[in-house]
Amino acid sequence: MALKAKKTNRFVAALARSGHSIYDTIEIGDPKLWIPTPVLEALLSAGLKGLSLTGLPLRTRSKVVKEQVCRILGYPAPPSFKKTKPRFPGQCFDTYIQKSNNLQIWNEELAPTRRYVIIRVSEREVIEDVRVATGDMLVLLDTTGKLTQKYQARLVPSAALTELIVDKDTSRLLPFVDESAQKKIPSARPVDYPVAGAVLPIRTIYKRLSTLVNVDFHDTGHDQERNRGAALHRIVCAQLGYTAYKDDGRFPDIRHQLLEVKLQTAPTIDLGLVCPNSKEALDVPQLSGKQIRHCDVRYALFYAKTDGQRVTLTHFYLTTGEAFFKRFPQCQGKVLNRKLQIPLPDSFFSR
Repeated sequence: MALKAKKTNRFVAALARSGHSIYDTIEIGDPKLWIPTPVLEALLSAGLKGLSLTGLPLRTRSKVVKEQVCRILGYPAPPSFKKTKPRFPGQCFDTYIQKSNNLQIWNEELAPTRRYVIIRVSEREVIEDVRVATGDMLVLLDTTGKLTQKYQARLVPSAALTELIVDKDTSRLLPFVDESAQKKIPSARPVDYPVAGAVLPIRTIYKRLSTLVNVDFHDTGHDQERNRGAALHRIVCAQLGYTAYKDDGRFPDIRHQLLEVKLQTAPTIDLGLVCPNSKEALDVPQLSGKQIRHCDVRYALFYAKTDGQRVTLTHFYLTTGEAFFKRFPQCQGKVLNRKLQIPLPDSFFSR
């Protein structure tokens, strides 16, 4: 995501003036002090690239990087770093220095709202790139099947081809939705942050997306579920009126409308680490001083069938996260293993 220097420096300057340490709590979405994930990634990528760690022992290397992270973000570097979880509690992130694509997380589960700063180091021990991913993004990168999805639900299609599970948005989101927001969509991108007055009501989204039932598209194969989902995501964006398509892998898919899109060719709905009815804060800027939560997100679920050549959308369901389990019963799943090994795809650092 392209960021203007003026906007980026605003957070750094505010943090420097605040006198906060990395251990001082900052409310997610705080318009002055909370650094949104794309901004955090841009800052750390620009500030850490080219830093040489040649010849440093592992612990020293880790401390050098953490100290540099503090300087980049406008924090004072502490004399020593506490063994907190996460290591940077104020901005809710951990750092991982990676020479290989095998990300290892020890003695704790992935946390859906925690940020994982993954720092790529070259064979010459020089930092090449930085990516920031939330826990719910990382769990989707597992291709080995070793990670158990923490939350699952079941979708049992009914006779009705479309269902609007609730006809009103949550009480938290309702003051910020507007029917006239449709006029603002063509000039926005799906991954932009939501803005008060630019979010469509859930009823309007339902009317627009209901027409996609019976639409079909090319099937990329059962082992390419992400590509199938991306194809549907592109169709949904166009149907809502976006002229440009963008997907950065972050939750929710269409952040500008607080809309998560799911394609189902089987009854089991994989929800990863995000429980739809969670009241935890979502990593988006506040709307008029109110923080959006995971339960305020809208979920568009499309049931589909495939003949191996074409995927055909057969049913459509729309709900808020708050009402999700009223229609889709939650499955009882296992927790994640204590030691997590996540193979990062070769394309992870490409943008």
